Amino acid sequence: MRLFQVELEHYERLEGTLLSMEGKANRLATMVRGNLGLAMQGLTVVPLFAGYDVRAGRGRIYAYDPAGGCYAERDHHSVGSGSLFARGSLKKLWRPGLDADGAVRVVVEALYDAADDDSATGGPDVERRIWPVVAVVDAEGYRRVGDDALGDVVERVLAGRRGDPGGASTDVPGGGAAR
Repeated sequence: MRLFQVELEHYERLEGTLLSMEGKANRLATMVRGNLGLAMQGLTVVPLFAGYDVRAGRGRIYAYDPAGGCYAERDHHSVGSGSLFARGSLKKLWRPGLDADGAVRVVVEALYDAADDDSATGGPDVERRIWPVVAVVDAEGYRRVGDDALGDVVERVLAGRRGDPGGASTDVPGGGAAR
């Protein structure tokens, strides 16, 4: 990721302008493709690239395959061993117009669903207060959700799942009930 970041900064210094979101996604695809030999040997990295596209005025998500194929995703996506379960949760809970609080809640729900069904997916650890990195990316930029705020969301999600551990909690902020 640092190499990718340095390459983007180098481009922007040389050209005097920001590289488009699509250009950044294509550059990352080239970097992934450059490691195809390692992927064929079993060392595979499939990144997820997401950000706010200033030119389009909306968020964009790009997924990749091990050969460097770049795919524009719609609305939400997940990668990793638990991604199937997380994606099912996102499909169920995500809806247009979610505010930042609602989106954070949906992400935590999806992470819990993935962790419930995939032993390699770690969820939030309430006892040791270890939280995943969650950020909001929008027209205002990148903002990491603080540990205190994330802890509150985790507690609400867990409270909503008591008695119904496989179900999503109700009342996702920013758009009404999510059940």
